[in-house]
Amino acid sequence: MVEVFKTNVIEDDHANMLVYHIHQNFGEYKANFDLEDCDRILRVKSSTGQVEAAVLINLLKELGFDAEVLPDESVITM
Repeated sequence: MVEVFKTNVIEDDHANMLVYHIHQNFGEYKANFDLEDCDRILRVKSSTGQVEAAVLINLLKELGFDAEVLPDESVITM
């Protein structure tokens, strides 16, 4: 399962620190940032099931950052 978050992370150092904390707290998660994206994307993949979005959002908040789940966007073709 993969969850994608919009964040307010701007700097690579902050992104690296957050990934470290995510990996320390959730051994089954793999996380990475795309700071080039306008939403400063955090992608988190769980190897064992669902990503606990609320828990991740709270962790980032405790570390001084905001995150929100980006909704899935379906592309409709005709």
